Parts: sequence; C-alpha cells; structure tokens
Amino acid sequence: MNEPLNSPLTLAAEFPATHAAEWRELVDVALKGASFEKRLVSQTYDGLRVEPLYPRAVGVEPVAGRKAGAAWTIMQRVDHPDPLAANKQALSDLENGATGLTLVMAGSANANGYGLDPSGKSLKQVLNGVEFGFGITIDIDLSAAARGVVRQIAALVKAHGTAAEVHLRTGLDPVGSFAATGATPMPWSELSKSFAGLVRDLSSQGFAGPFAVADSRIIHNAGGSEAQELAFAIASALEYLRALEAAGMPLDAARDLIYFRLTADADEFLTIAKFRALRKLWARVEQACGLTPKPTYVAAETAWRMLTKRDPNVNLLRMTIAVAAAGLAGADSILALPHTLPLGLPDAFARRVARNTQLVLLEESNLAKVSDPAAGSGAIEALTSELCAAAWTQFQDIEKAGGAWAALESGLVQKNVAAVRAARQAAIARRKDTLIGTSDYPLLGEKLPAVLNVARVALPKETGAVAGIEPLPSIRLAEPFEALRDKSDAALAKTGLRPKVFLATLGRLADFTPRAMFAKNFYEAGGIEALGNDGFKDQADMVAAFKKSGATLACLCGSDVAYAEQATSAAKALADAGAVVHLAGRPGEQEAALKEAGVKTFVFVGGDVLSTLSAAYDRLNAET
Repeated sequence: MNEPLNSPLTLAAEFPATHAAEWRELVDVALKGASFEKRLVSQTYDGLRVEPLYPRAVGVEPVAGRKAGAAWTIMQRVDHPDPLAANKQALSDLENGATGLTLVMAGSANANGYGLDPSGKSLKQVLNGVEFGFGITIDIDLSAAARGVVRQIAALVKAHGTAAEVHLRTGLDPVGSFAATGATPMPWSELSKSFAGLVRDLSSQGFAGPFAVADSRIIHNAGGSEAQELAFAIASALEYLRALEAAGMPLDAARDLIYFRLTADADEFLTIAKFRALRKLWARVEQACGLTPKPTYVAAETAWRMLTKRDPNVNLLRMTIAVAAAGLAGADSILALPHTLPLGLPDAFARRVARNTQLVLLEESNLAKVSDPAAGSGAIEALTSELCAAAWTQFQDIEKAGGAWAALESGLVQKNVAAVRAARQAAIARRKDTLIGTSDYPLLGEKLPAVLNVARVALPKETGAVAGIEPLPSIRLAEPFEALRDKSDAALAKTGLRPKVFLATLGRLADFTPRAMFAKNFYEAGGIEALGNDGFKDQADMVAAFKKSGATLACLCGSDVAYAEQATSAAKALADAGAVVHLAGRPGEQEAALKEAGVKTFVFVGGDVLSTLSAAYDRLNAET
C-alpha cells in the first residue's frame, strides 16, 4: 500500500461510523460498575498514561531510521574467556547467519562475569580467520579497564588492509563507564581530551566509525525508566559531541562518529516507542546545533534485566518479543542475549537459538521489509510523543546540572533511577509485574538447561582509577524470588525435603480449587512445596492429614461461603495442632475473629508475596 498515512481507511467502509462515546457505553456495561481507570488504564514508570483505545494518528510521518527494506545486522556475543574457544564460537556464528560480532571485554556492562582478555595476543587469537572485508560488523563492548583494546583491534584490522571496508564500532563510552563503575582515572575535563584524541585518531586511520557510543543499558540494567534511558543517552551523546567540537572537529563530522545503544525488552509497544523517541530527540539536538537531522546508528541489545534463571525457556519468548520490537522500530543492529546467560556461559545450542531467532524474524517473518510500520498507530505515536516530552524534561534537568558527567557526580541520575528501581521491585514483590515461570506459575524440580563449565573471570581494574560516585547497579528483576528458590534447593539437597505448606481445603472441590491453585502458585514461587488434596470429609480428617504431612505451615483455602461457616473453627483446630496458619484471600469483616482463632497471615492478590514468603522461611528456619 502506498497511501499517505493521513488518508482515510477504506476497509469496512460499508459499515456505519462508530464513535468513542458509543464504545465507552459498551465498555461501561461490560465493566458492571467496576472502575474504568483501574481496570483499563495503566501507567508506565514515567507516569505516562496508557489508554485501552486510541484513534488513528493523522498528519504524522515515518521516523527515519534503518534504510527502508534493509535487514538489521545480526550481532552475536563473543565472550568466552578462552581465546581459542571464543574464536571457534565467532567463526561458527559467522558461518551460520550472524553478520556481526560483539567483542565483550571482561568487566564491561553486560559481561556478567565472563568476557575477553584485552591483551593483543589474546585478541589476535580471537579474531583469527575472521574476514573483515566481507561486510562483517565488529562492535566492542568495552570495559573501563580495556580502553587500550581499541587501538589493538584497529591494528589487527589494518594488518589485513581493510580499514576503509570493515564496519568497526569501538564502543567508547567514558560517561557510561563512570556510571557503571563509579570510578575514573581523571576528571572529565581531562578525560574528554583523551577520548576526543582517540576518536580523531581512529577516524584519521580511515575507519568510518562510529566510535563513541551513548549507552542506555546502564540505566536499564539499574532498573530505570524509558524516559531516564533516553535522557541519559542523549545527554551522553551531547557530552561526546561537545568534546569532539572542543578538539577541533566540525559538528557535522563529529555527529557521524557517535552512535547509540538501547535496550529492548519484552514490553513490545514501549520498546518500539522508545527507539522511535530516541531518533526524534537526537534530531531535535541536531537542529539545536544548527545541523540538518539525519538518521543516526542505533544498536539494540535485548534486556539483561528481564532474564530469569528459573524456567529460562520463557526467556526465549521474552527475547523474541524484544528482537521483534527493536527490528520493527528500526534498529540498525540487534544483539540477542542467549536465554541461558543468567545460569552461566551459554552453550552452542543457546547461541544458535539467539542467532536463529533473528534469522527467522528477518527471513521468514520479513520484519525488516517495512520502514517504521508503527507510523500512524495511535497508541505508539502517543507513547512516542509522551516519551519524547518526558525524556526531554529529564534531559534538561541533566543539562541544568552541568551535563551527564556532572549529573552523575551530583548523584542526580542515581537518585532518579533508584526511585524507579524501588517502584519496580515493589511491583515485582506484589506480582503486579509478573515474571512467568518465576513469580507466577513456577515449576519446582525443573531440570535447568546446560551451560558451559567455565569459571567466571576476575573483574579487571582500571589503572589509576579512583572511586568518585555511587555506581549504578546491574540487576535482574527475578533475583529476590530466585534467592528463595535457592534456599528451597539447598534444603532439598541437605535433607531430601523442601519446605512445605499444607493446603487446608474447606468445602467442595469445585469451591476451594481457585484459591488452592492461587495458594500453590503463591508459595511455590518461593520454593515452598504446596501439598494439595481433593478435600476432606470433616475438620478432624483435615487436621489428621495435616499432622501426617509433616508440614508446620498450613494455608486455609475455600470459598467465601466456606470461610464464613468454617474458617474460624478450622484455623483454631490447626493452630491447636501446631500449625502456623495462613488463609488464602482477604479477611474482610472476619479479620479480627480469624486472627483470634490463630490466622497469622492472609495471602491475596496484590499482597507482598516476597515479604510473606521470607517471613515463612524465617519461621521455618527457627523451627529446624
């Protein structure tokens, strides 16, 4: 279709037009008095309102990004500490569909305990046999201690006589390194000159670049919001633009040597909006500098924060959504983190799946064929515009603080990110934000996939660097639940038994099943095995079954009617039998009576799952 974006849709034109007011009337009927705002309207962590329905956006143009119809570059991590093994992985990746390699240095933002030794001898082994002049992209995921590797890799490439042909992105990001490590070898006033000199040197050697990266992964890994990622990325890029201009480089040439690295996660629409917003924001900066905007290079990497150790196969779904979103949003290259990365160094199978996911989306789903397919979508256009506004406000705050480096020194960035991180962690604890396979629908006793038996490497330290600020942490949202599951596994290994909760069911099977299933999901998310049943003939039978189970924790499960009739006496009987009694559901008017009968805790949707499970472990440990 070649219709302009603001042309009227002709599909189903024979039907009468409908209006938002008519739709809202039908929605109110379906809600049966429930709150429209609470049920159907949500908010992002930037406070952006997400409506359930948007009209088509009119008068908009596609966001200029990756060349129309061109495939994005399929990047693959090279992070095995053994250079010979890393070389074998790299060559296999290139032979089987990857079109670029990301050289992950030990200690870099997403090295996660592995990575390459930055010595010249090691790197020569890693890149042995790589044909640089065949359109292969080389991207370096630098650590602060490995800045010298840039010149070494440049020399290796030049030794093959392909400096003008190879796509070399060197990943220079002193601001990001400062944010991630909290340390710097010198003030920015001096470091910026060294940075600019290295960029100019690489450019003078004939490499096309870009060389300096504004990397938002540091913010995403620390739990930050989309607007915070964008503001930090734009502010970092502006620091680099100023440094290059101060070194005598024309702005038009300087901007071509800067690129962006954004995180793509499983929130598909927000990811698409974020990538589109970045291009709009940078175009605004270019205009402010007196430049005519042109598409900048945007590299995508799937999110570390969203990955889980438990039920890691779900990571495949998260990864696929993230790759699709980044591809649809016009990313120039995409690096998919293998789904087993939280467990250790991924094996050949995990690497192949990460690579082939992109190949399928490119070659079979043809996601790259349309340039900015989200253009005109009411929802995504609205999210893009609102993200631009929110990010620009935060970017202005960073500028008022003196720029990205100064904002880190003052703690402004860390404080803002910490507030969002706390909100995310609270939402995870209450399962408002769900992690399938971890916080919801866990599988105790699952067999985890294999990873390579490779020891983690020691983190290298930057020579002469001194701590100057509070570093931004790198987290995974699943870690608190995983810690509880680890406790359960440790108990199983030590005693042959997991911690247990007896489900004290009341009434008929059909009546108690919903809350019994909820309770099973609730407790097993923390590794506490739920002992289910088909019901009991009477209260004495239930108490006898509890005593026989060997559990010390019991959770009453039943319908509201059963609770009104039996919960108080059942709770007292279980407490008299030595049980720590919980009840599945909100207590309502019975709360005082239930507590007096012995109920210690109520578990319900929206409650703090993590604190409840942690308290249960504390009680269980006290009894053993």
